[in-house]
Amino acid sequence: MWLSSPALPVGGFSYSEGLEAAVDAGWVTNEAQALQWLRGQLQLTLARSELPAACAAHAAWEAADSAALQAIQTWVLTTRETAELRQQSQQMGRSMLEWLRHLRPDHPALALAAQIAPAPAWPLAFALGGLALGLDTDHMAHALAFSWLENQVQAAMRAVPLGQSSGQRLLAALTPGIPAAVAQARNLQHRMDHWQSFSPMLAILSSRHEIQYSRLFRS
Repeated sequence: MWLSSPALPVGGFSYSEGLEAAVDAGWVTNEAQALQWLRGQLQLTLARSELPAACAAHAAWEAADSAALQAIQTWVLTTRETAELRQQSQQMGRSMLEWLRHLRPDHPALALAAQIAPAPAWPLAFALGGLALGLDTDHMAHALAFSWLENQVQAAMRAVPLGQSSGQRLLAALTPGIPAAVAQARNLQHRMDHWQSFSPMLAILSSRHEIQYSRLFRS
């Protein structure tokens, strides 16, 4: 629960991951459309990209496999289709690593993390956080998925905007989908050639967001 808390000092609250641009374009204007947007993100991107990368990274941290970690890092950064999505992954990863250095300064994996330049991207850093807090791969992946969901619901509440009751209904509707997303990610964990972040409209919206006139969020 600690690892998935929105109070974690990694800046997740400052990113909408394209949602703000979808609101600006008039595609997400109410609770039902926000539900459709977030469900698509969970099923089409998180379950096939961030979650399998994090699961594979958890195993690599545990095995101290620097080559595997570097391969995952390269995949994550090269599949971020816009500058702001790449910057988000890098910034949140750096912040997670800094938090872990203060929380678990003697953890042996921190020396390995220092070899990944400029810092482990977000899925790798979150997986390291899970390992440092004693979580197995499944619990780490569930924590990552719920952390993402809660931050995105908060983003929808501010950007659409929606009320707190709407936010709770979104969480109630989407949380049951997390176990299936984690199961899909675990199935893909050892098959990097099946990972994908192909979401062309999200990339277009993210590109638009970079030059959007008025913004609340950094992505």
